[in-house]
Amino acid sequence: MPGTRKLGRKTAHRMLMLRGLVTYLLENGKIETTLTRAKEVSALADQMITLGKKGTLAARREALAFITKEAVVKKVFDQLATVYEAKNGGYTQIYKLGPRRGDGADMALIRLVPVVEEKKEEAPAPKAKKATKKAAAKKEAPVEEAPTAEAAPVEEAPAEA
Repeated sequence: MPGTRKLGRKTAHRMLMLRGLVTYLLENGKIETTLTRAKEVSALADQMITLGKKGTLAARREALAFITKEAVVKKVFDQLATVYEAKNGGYTQIYKLGPRRGDGADMALIRLVPVVEEKKEEAPAPKAKKATKKAAAKKEAPVEEAPTAEAAPVEEAPAEA
């Protein structure tokens, strides 16, 4: 559950640290930190981008109260909000990097998710049934007509009595 990790700090120190990490993440696009901090930063960064998508004055003031740089708030509301407008949450990804050399803490890379523009193509035509494929193949293939009784010369067999 986000917001319940104490991270070994008192509340004021913890919130200031998380505000700095969120600001740096939104400014640069990625940061390397411990896994537990990354999980907290992910939830808070998602909240800030959601505020940017709202675009109201109240949302901008709420973001300014949390993010430490005004230029980053402008970036969130102008650029990131338009990039992620079709996405409902999940704006960050966390990659585990392994233990830190000094103390063995689990390290992680957290970054903003790159948005791939999906091209809306026409839906493919439904697959035809096998019977219709066979029928279509027969129509396309040249058909040899069987000789009819009128057209073919009839050989009479000698009558044996």
